[in-house]
Amino acid sequence: MPSEFRGKHVTVAGLGVSGVPAAKVLTGLGARVTVVNDGDDERARAQAEELRALGVTVRLGDGATLPEGTELIVTAPGWPPDKPLFAAAEAAGVPVWGDVELAWRLRGPDAAPWLAVTGTNGKTTTVQMLAAILTAAGLRTAAVGNIGVSVLDAVTGEEEYDVLAVELSSYQLHWAPSPRAHSAAVLNLAPDHLDWHGSMAAYAADKGRVYEGNRVACVYNAADPATEELVRAADVEEGCRAIGFTLGTPGPSQLGVVEGILVDRAFVADRHRSAQELAEVSDVVPAAPHNVANALAAAALARAFGVPAAAVRDGLRAFRPDAHRIAHVADLDQVAYVDDSKATNTHAASASLASYESIVWIAGGLAKGATFDELVAAAAGRLRGAVLIGADRALIREALARHAPQVPVVDLDRTDTGAMLQAVQEARRLARPGDTVLLAPACASMDMFTNYNRRGEAFAQAVRELGA
Repeated sequence: MPSEFRGKHVTVAGLGVSGVPAAKVLTGLGARVTVVNDGDDERARAQAEELRALGVTVRLGDGATLPEGTELIVTAPGWPPDKPLFAAAEAAGVPVWGDVELAWRLRGPDAAPWLAVTGTNGKTTTVQMLAAILTAAGLRTAAVGNIGVSVLDAVTGEEEYDVLAVELSSYQLHWAPSPRAHSAAVLNLAPDHLDWHGSMAAYAADKGRVYEGNRVACVYNAADPATEELVRAADVEEGCRAIGFTLGTPGPSQLGVVEGILVDRAFVADRHRSAQELAEVSDVVPAAPHNVANALAAAALARAFGVPAAAVRDGLRAFRPDAHRIAHVADLDQVAYVDDSKATNTHAASASLASYESIVWIAGGLAKGATFDELVAAAAGRLRGAVLIGADRALIREALARHAPQVPVVDLDRTDTGAMLQAVQEARRLARPGDTVLLAPACASMDMFTNYNRRGEAFAQAVRELGA
């Protein structure tokens, strides 16, 4: 392990999934660690107690003041750049790293290469698909990063890996200028977290960092020109290739779909005249268009790493998505009930709505500055009805009035958690045989629920109560 940290005064900004591992690793390297944290709740106090037992200084309820003597800050990814702590660090000439930056710098000379994934939506599913494919190929791997497993733990732990499937958020990439992936993918780009980044250009630039220094492949979405532009702007190693994925027939150096078959025209001997079959669309569960796109991106990264075609098929067949991602809950009276609570922004909700022909849509929550006109206009022909919940439901109601005035709308003027049962009851009243009642909120959940998981669980429970 590097000796450069011995005796160094390091401030860790934030506890949680990334801060606690960072504090432990740095302490183990001999650094003098102080953790600062805005919150002072029960969970923070428990984490603080654990760290103090290791000799870490912890300051709860004060994340703004730069501790005296700080030589380096390692920040949790969610801390925005305009925090007073970082202004103080800049004035003092103190560098700021994220936990991903720290992990990269602690890698040994024979460390496992990274296959990295970012994008506005689909990151976690794609990384999990990628890990399943790599595992099917007999490789030692793990899905780490923004997926909830610290990349720092993976890099510094005792387990040895052949390759890591790494999910990176725009926050993590902002604080990580050094990582250089074997290959990387940007799945899509849509406005999100603009309050954190300040502008769409800044958000896209942080996403584009994932391509910097790529050695083998920069994977982009052929249906999203902005992702290809990020490839063009990236400074990559000589010989690194741009590899597109498409839901249509692929051209040379692309992966795509032909008559229900996922095919590769990038990693074959003669990509101009031949293609390699990888899997069937039916091997992707669920086979919604945006999920097939995720599978193609995962396949492209795996193929860039030299994985055989059969492992792509076997990995996709073995994979099942996490809960609350276009998850089929039940069929009641010939109506399907689908939980896509993870659709927390308009881009994700649009992909979800495009997956079904006739929909009673349950939507609403915290809009995070989003507008809904484009989403509603695109989905208007598919909507049988809409049930709106949450603090910012008026924004969706107004968009429906402008672009889908024929669609009946139920506006639930309540934000308690019990509203979900009423929402499902109203959706059932609007639905007809063959319809799908779809929870795709296009909004964050924190006005009514702890997180999108709890929102999805409330939906599923409400459906079960109706079924009973």
